[in-house]
Amino acid sequence: MPIPGNLLTTAMAVMPHIEVDRALATALSLDVPFWPQLPLSDYHEDMFVQASEHFPGIVLDLANRRLSFSLDKFIAEVEETLAHFEEPDYFDISPAYSSVYHRFLALDLSDRPAIRGQLEGPISFGFNVLDQNRRPILFDDTVRPFMYEFLAKRLNVQLRRLKRMNSNAFMFVDEPGLQFLWSAMSGYNDQAARQDLERFFAAVARPRGVHLCGNPDWDFLLGLDLDILSLDIYTNAEVFATYARSIRKFLDRGGVLVWGIVPTNFEPFEKEDLASLEERLEQVWSILQDQGIDRELLLAQSLLSPATCCLVNPDRERTVERAFAAIQQFSLRLREKYRV
Repeated sequence: MPIPGNLLTTAMAVMPHIEVDRALATALSLDVPFWPQLPLSDYHEDMFVQASEHFPGIVLDLANRRLSFSLDKFIAEVEETLAHFEEPDYFDISPAYSSVYHRFLALDLSDRPAIRGQLEGPISFGFNVLDQNRRPILFDDTVRPFMYEFLAKRLNVQLRRLKRMNSNAFMFVDEPGLQFLWSAMSGYNDQAARQDLERFFAAVARPRGVHLCGNPDWDFLLGLDLDILSLDIYTNAEVFATYARSIRKFLDRGGVLVWGIVPTNFEPFEKEDLASLEERLEQVWSILQDQGIDRELLLAQSLLSPATCCLVNPDRERTVERAFAAIQQFSLRLREKYRV
């Protein structure tokens, strides 16, 4: 299994740091490191902006930190983009769009159990990027298929680069907007999304997975052809635990779960300690065990992480860094307890 389990640690990528060195050091403190996304340091380091590089029709307003889309600009530029469709380097993130990514690529991480990259997923990108009529491009029947193919190419080229550094590299498709598919106002329902996502993941190289902090239909998400799923179990424990049947199927086909358990927001972090977090997580595991999921299998196919990204703490990066340190301590505590 190229994706490790056994309660090792990783984290989501968006971090509140301004200093690149400090952010990289924090990311490298975990068992499975990743390259940080630092939108507060430079708007180019924003996850949506990084996904948009070379996407035809994009209007990037750096001064006002705004990303939008023009259909007229798309029509004018799409032919040029298609001319580069067989050039992998065209779809990688350039140094102009992430100096942090290229700093990460220069490291020697061959001794790590794995490393990880990420890119914004098509559902979230399509919901977030609005056209000249303030309409999400996800609803545009012409733009949407192109967007899915474009982002699949971006994911694949990044994974190839990371695998040169560490053969166990894998990718997160970050999908914070996925939960909105079940809103009556979404304009793009889960049936259409399932068809599109099945084609999308069929075009994305393995290992591949989804990270999100929200609360979607877990049957839907666990039923996709994923190798890893990262979630905020700190917030969604009670709901997620009711999906034992789908979780068991996901694990039986080799899927890995990333349990986001340590809060990164200042107030909930201050209310918790390792004992209270252990109790919260083990309650979920006990429910799943009672539903027939083998505890040993579950632990072998589990990673641990902080619960969410956080850019709004009054102490900026301090609580986030404390959460990263806490997840390492939590991992050691549980690995010793369960002897994994």
